[in-house]
Amino acid sequence: MAIRPYTPSTVAAVSAATALTAAGLALPSVTWAQAWPSKPIRMLVGFAPGGSVDLTARILGGPIGEALGTQVIVENRPGASGNIAGEAAAKATPDGYTLMMSSGGPLAANRAVIANMTFDPQRDFSGIALAAFQANIVVVNPRVPAKNMAELIRIAKSAPNKLTYGSAGVGSVQHLSTEMFRALTGVQMVHVPYKGGAPAVADLVAGHIDLMFDTISTSIRFVQEGKLRALAVTPMTRSAMLPQLPTVNESGLKGYEFRGWIGLVAPAKTPAPIINRTHAEMTRAMTLPDVQKRFAELGFDAPAAMTPAQFDAFMRDEAGKYVELVKKAGIKPE
Repeated sequence: MAIRPYTPSTVAAVSAATALTAAGLALPSVTWAQAWPSKPIRMLVGFAPGGSVDLTARILGGPIGEALGTQVIVENRPGASGNIAGEAAAKATPDGYTLMMSSGGPLAANRAVIANMTFDPQRDFSGIALAAFQANIVVVNPRVPAKNMAELIRIAKSAPNKLTYGSAGVGSVQHLSTEMFRALTGVQMVHVPYKGGAPAVADLVAGHIDLMFDTISTSIRFVQEGKLRALAVTPMTRSAMLPQLPTVNESGLKGYEFRGWIGLVAPAKTPAPIINRTHAEMTRAMTLPDVQKRFAELGFDAPAAMTPAQFDAFMRDEAGKYVELVKKAGIKPE
């Protein structure tokens, strides 16, 4: 799946956003914000190092910090399906010094699958920018004899709840994409949630679990090294990284499609000039050749440019979609 190059209209949008930011910072009512940032910015990540969200934060944090004239420190707070970092970010002072890079789990899906959430993503966060779309890849430990999706379904149906699958946590893209597969096929498998995609795939390679619907960025190296066997990808289109690999839809499960995403948010009530400035610098960073090259290597798709308000609307829409997915899959809140 190739990363989509930014178009002239995207660059124009970035320039416009930067101009608006400059104008906003000049307003007397937000004169205090002109001194921002005067110290390092921490970027919270709710998953373990090495996963797709963590990699995105580290790839973009450097150029964003350089443009802002400060250091962006990535701080991993894994656990509770990303909600430990989510709660910390939601309750942080909205002064521009705490941001969160996250997947759609904490920002949209978790409310549908986790009971007693301590924060409301739509109420407690202000969107900054959508960073990337990410495809999942169905991978199995080589000891699992399945060579394709049909064989995986046959094996799973022949021994209900014998196969185990890992995820980055309840509500993660790995969890929900597998549950969608389970709902469409009727197979029964045991879910083993971890504190991030990286530790989950490490256990998959070690043979402690059987399979994952994992993000390409986390699993691709192990597939290339022969430590995992890839069966299919979850979007409707094949991946440019593994063009020989069919989609799940092509493999006989008609209508199956799943695509995750990653984005940057700030605590609600963070001043608009800070949101706009961070948005402009992040959008600019995403046009850098080195960043685009790294994203392409990870199998990310570049999203169309969105304003902060458009990203807020996108997250609300995604939350609704996840609610419907959870209902169809019969997932009970945990």
